[in-house]
This record gives sequence, C-alpha cells and structure tokens, in this order.
Amino acid sequence: MPKVTPQYRDARRDQILSAARRCFLQNGFHATSMQDLFTEAGLSSGAVYGYFASKDDVIIAIAEENVRDFAAMVHDAASGEAAKPIGTVLTDIITSVRARDAEDGLAGLAVLSWSEALRNPVLASRFADLVTQIRSDLAEIARKHQNAGNLPRDVPAESLAVVFLSIVPGYILQLATLGSAAVEGVPAALEALWP
Repeated sequence: MPKVTPQYRDARRDQILSAARRCFLQNGFHATSMQDLFTEAGLSSGAVYGYFASKDDVIIAIAEENVRDFAAMVHDAASGEAAKPIGTVLTDIITSVRARDAEDGLAGLAVLSWSEALRNPVLASRFADLVTQIRSDLAEIARKHQNAGNLPRDVPAESLAVVFLSIVPGYILQLATLGSAAVEGVPAALEALWP
C-alpha cells in the first residue's frame, strides 16, 4: 500500500471540511447527517471517519479554524514592537472576515457555531481558550496605545480589549443576517474612530 503524504492528508481534510461547510450552511448542523457529508465530499464513510470520528468533531474543527485565523492575526499585531493602530487591527480582521465569508460562508458558520457552543461543552471550552487569548492580545495592544497617549489611561486595558473584541461578532452577525451591503462602511468607520 503506498504511503500517503502529509500534503495529500491535508488536501483530503480540506475537502471534507469544505463539503461540511456547504452542507452546514444549507441545512444547519443538526439537519445535516454524516451521510450528507459523505455524499457532498464524494468520499466513503471510511475515508471521512479516518479524519473525523463524528459530526461534532467536524463542527469543532470548522469553528476552531475560523477563530484561530483571527487569533493569529491579533497575536501578530500585539507581538510587534510598534502597536498598529487599533482601527487598523480591527479593519484587518473585518476585511479578512468579509473575504472568508465570500469564499466559504464564514459569517453564517460563525453564528451557527456560537449557538452550538451553548450545547457543546468541548466547543465552548475551545472558544473560551481562543477568545481569552484574543482578549489578552487586544489588551496588550491597548496598553501600548495608552502608553503612547492614543487611548485613555484611566480605563483598564482589559476593558478596552472587551469593547474592541465585541465589535467583531457584531459585524459577523450583521454580515450573516443582513448581507455585505449592510456592513459596507465598517472598515472606514473603524479607521475614523481609531486612526
């Protein structure tokens, strides 16, 4: 039997997750069966189960992947010596969300994932870990701006981070429910609020 390369495994995993995204966006998490995923991916049950033991594992993988990309973006911004303007950090995230939504329905999947986290403790725990890291990185960015005199010093950096982080889910919710035209001006507004 020939050896399977890591690139092949990654491509097959991506194929399964892409098929799952399409199914979940069309029917939701609970109305989508594993058979639906097999059919959409064009793979046998054994091929899919070789990557994911259950539908919950597929859901968690998609949700984590979506949040992890943005966590990495915020972490990179916080790790730099000079703090990027907070408006630029948020605009970068919003722009990336919009591009990913056009590509694979990220906004709709995010809303589905948030509701799923209310019933799935594993997903809730993974979200909590990632959101805690994002908040910590945003607080670091806020502290850098406070030290530079760009943000008020009398408000804890952690509180500012909560406010900044609250913007992204609100944007995602509106993008998912109202469409891209409804949130067209958000990047420019963020840059205007925090130049």
